[in-house]
Amino acid sequence: MAKISRAFVCQACGAVTSKWSGKCGACGEWNSIIEEAAPSGPPALVAIKGGKGRASSRLASFETLSAATLDAPRLETGIAELDRVLGGGLVPGSAVLVGGDPGIGKSTLLLQAAARVAAEGARVIYLSGEEAPAQVRLRAARLGLADAPVALGTETNLANIVATLGSGAPPAVVIIDSVQTLWSENVEAAPGTISQLRGCASALISYAKTSGATLVLVGHVTKDGQIAGPKVIEHMVDTVLYFENLSGHQFRLLRAVKNRFGPTDEIGVFEMRFDGLKEVDNPSALFLSDHDRGAPGTSVFAGMEGSRPILVEIQALVAPSPLGTPRRAVVGWDPNRLSMLIAVLEARCGVRLGGHDVYLNVAGGLRLNEPAADLAAAAALLSSLAGRSAREDSVFFGEVSLTGAIRAVGHTDQRLKEAAKLGFARAVVPAVSGEGNREAKSMTLVPLSQLEELVALLAAPSG
Repeated sequence: MAKISRAFVCQACGAVTSKWSGKCGACGEWNSIIEEAAPSGPPALVAIKGGKGRASSRLASFETLSAATLDAPRLETGIAELDRVLGGGLVPGSAVLVGGDPGIGKSTLLLQAAARVAAEGARVIYLSGEEAPAQVRLRAARLGLADAPVALGTETNLANIVATLGSGAPPAVVIIDSVQTLWSENVEAAPGTISQLRGCASALISYAKTSGATLVLVGHVTKDGQIAGPKVIEHMVDTVLYFENLSGHQFRLLRAVKNRFGPTDEIGVFEMRFDGLKEVDNPSALFLSDHDRGAPGTSVFAGMEGSRPILVEIQALVAPSPLGTPRRAVVGWDPNRLSMLIAVLEARCGVRLGGHDVYLNVAGGLRLNEPAADLAAAAALLSSLAGRSAREDSVFFGEVSLTGAIRAVGHTDQRLKEAAKLGFARAVVPAVSGEGNREAKSMTLVPLSQLEELVALLAAPSG
């Protein structure tokens, strides 16, 4: 009997070593190396002429770039926020990976989507490897979905799952909760290890591609918020969604970080209630619900999350520092961006912040990534330093360069329309984008070309 070779595999990055060590040399993680069966190597190459096994080979087919291509059909889930993030709905034959912290609402969201898809006549299979059928039924009863025609099962053996899926008509949607609980008899490793994750995910994705069913996998996350397992799992699927909690709130944020059939910067906002997740149609009103109108150190930023405009409040506190090195604390924004903005204010505008502690916060728990927030952050800093509030009916957006110039940003029309809808009457915008954007004709535009003009604007009398 041939001896089974063993190898040591890092559960964080998938690196393979010949011996155990406490720290992975590839990713630097501690205590992440586990002994597993050595992965089988690639098949031996066959000679072009006269090679053994030549009869089993086939020639690859090629197509031209000008060939006609039909748009991918969509299966709407009935949840508008989920369909927005997916790019219009589920694509048949695709694989979707959903990750998030425990208890954040992944199973609740997918159960609601499965019930609505099944109510339209599609065959939906929900396989739970972590909960008993009674637990899932209790959740469905609480959500008012007990009568939904969803096929519920609890199975973790990959061979049994594939055999069950192939026994009848191909389902429209298959939900696996979660992929870390699956195991295959052909892989000598414990469930949740790198080898099991790679093998089980590959087999299920292959079934989805051949049958046309949409595969939805639920993945656990690490303490850093990343989906557990190597990045190869995320590379194998077509769409990766992250379910996030807005720090301390009952609201949830669904964000796409990878999407082969749609944009990767869309977000969906949900509110967790007793009867399930409810869609938030107007996130701007949500983030401005506790807006401190008239308070020094606050400004309203008209931002974009994908194709959706969102208004959010930026708060700043500038206070004299008793320390030799003033503090710089940021929540919800890039700290390097704040340091750059403070340097531009000091070098180009003569605003001295070197002896002050600076605290910046994005209200509502949202994290901003676009550089258009520079102008709103500068307005909040100047307002707090001077002790004077910016106008309550004003919104700000624009990128600040190292020369002090205010550069134009995209989607100006959508930002102005969203601000006008919420009752704002004035927008401080880059001068380059001040012309031709008259979608919101009720708003007054204040175009600025240099950051010095913002300092003069906030220092002017309020009248």
